[in-house]
Amino acid sequence: MPITPTYSKTITVPQTAIDENGHVNNVAYVQWMQDIAVEHYTAIGGASPMQKVGATWVARSHLIEYLLPAFAGEEIEIRTWVENVRRVRSLRKYEFARKSDGKVLVRGETDWVFVDAQTGRPRPIPEAVIKVFTA
Repeated sequence: MPITPTYSKTITVPQTAIDENGHVNNVAYVQWMQDIAVEHYTAIGGASPMQKVGATWVARSHLIEYLLPAFAGEEIEIRTWVENVRRVRSLRKYEFARKSDGKVLVRGETDWVFVDAQTGRPRPIPEAVIKVFTA
């Protein structure tokens, strides 16, 4: 069960995201996942408490399931939410849906790790940061 409301935005697929097969390249989805994760985290007020404790988030792993292709000029709604927060990690999920027919094109998730900004070592997520997700 998600602990944050779904955050979404609509993009128009640029020609620069298209690969030699004529559809969105898989690397573009990873970039869009990161972009919307940062945008969502900033929107819910996560940057300030994270910076105050001298920490940051790094991706541990991505899982992406490609269901249908997307093409240049199509409008896609990107949705994301935080599924859970654990001791030093947080699971964020994503969906990419074509606006014209509502079909889900891609599903994904990223396992994010909370780390000390100086050492890069995992550290427990402080209460001030957890509150950002559950507010």
